[in-house]
Amino acid sequence: MLYTLFMDQLLKSLSEKKRKLDLLKPLPLELVRSLEEWLKVELTYSSNAIEGNTLTRIETAEVIEKGVGAIISGKPLKDQLEAINHANAVEFIKKLSTERKGHQFITEQDILDIHKIVLAGIQDEWAGKYRRTEVFIRGSDAEFPMPNQISQKMKEFIKWLEGQQGEHPVKVAADVHYKFVSIHPFIDGNGRTTRLFMNLILLLNGYPMAIIRNEDRTQYLASFDIARNKNDLQPFSKLVYTAVEGSLDIYLDAAEGKQPNLKEFSLVVTSKGDEKSLLKIGELAKESGETIHTLRFWTKEGLLEVKEHTKSGYQLYSVNAIGKIKYIRRLQQEKRLTIEEIKKL
Repeated sequence: MLYTLFMDQLLKSLSEKKRKLDLLKPLPLELVRSLEEWLKVELTYSSNAIEGNTLTRIETAEVIEKGVGAIISGKPLKDQLEAINHANAVEFIKKLSTERKGHQFITEQDILDIHKIVLAGIQDEWAGKYRRTEVFIRGSDAEFPMPNQISQKMKEFIKWLEGQQGEHPVKVAADVHYKFVSIHPFIDGNGRTTRLFMNLILLLNGYPMAIIRNEDRTQYLASFDIARNKNDLQPFSKLVYTAVEGSLDIYLDAAEGKQPNLKEFSLVVTSKGDEKSLLKIGELAKESGETIHTLRFWTKEGLLEVKEHTKSGYQLYSVNAIGKIKYIRRLQQEKRLTIEEIKKL
């Protein structure tokens, strides 16, 4: 109940920050261009890195600027094509957001077109086409619809989206992300496509694009497991909401003439370091169902990160650590992994 109230308050906070940003518009054209270019590189780097792309942020920026002519020593051509394709897909959803009147007007073809750009020149035979085989995710026991069910599932999905007109748009974006991944309609490129799709929803509703950072990949994947196995979407939604808040903060700082804190941009802790969003180890133990001794051991082993310390010296953890703790325990119980194996993972 308290967590639901916290989520509702977070959505209200997002609405208020968007209202403030709207009052500052129109922003200077050069500022908008600068922010959008930064977002395109960061979105491309993070979304591809989550899927295993080896390009660094700097290499990603260089490939986006120079194309496959960029000299990236020792990196596969496929990784460079993924960067170019994702950047092109970002431009596509920005254009599409000016052509659709709202998210209820998004079509099934729009989704296929996004995916076609994502896999262009990499897997042309599957680009923009639904899979005709089963798919399995390494390290996960998730089950997805059979190939002959996908077309109907996607039509139902679009029908559901058409009816999402009274919900908060950021909640719609998060729900779209999760529902799409649960269908997993493509042989490859599902993650990149759904993150682009989520950002299309945000753009259509006047929000800046949000970044699911590669640095938070573990929490991101763990939140899917919690949603699937516990029927609890809140950790995943919280991650998306906080990502949107991070982008709003960057735009607001820039619009108000402040230096945006891009280096410290993180999903796990708000840029203001608000202790209300952090938990003491005792609170974390209660929420996660683990003992304080276990959490201290996992922290010492580097599995859990202390985000801040209070003035009294108490360790503070992100709310997202709850999902990570449950993910660690699941790896131990179901996959029989040791602490060292989990650290490597």
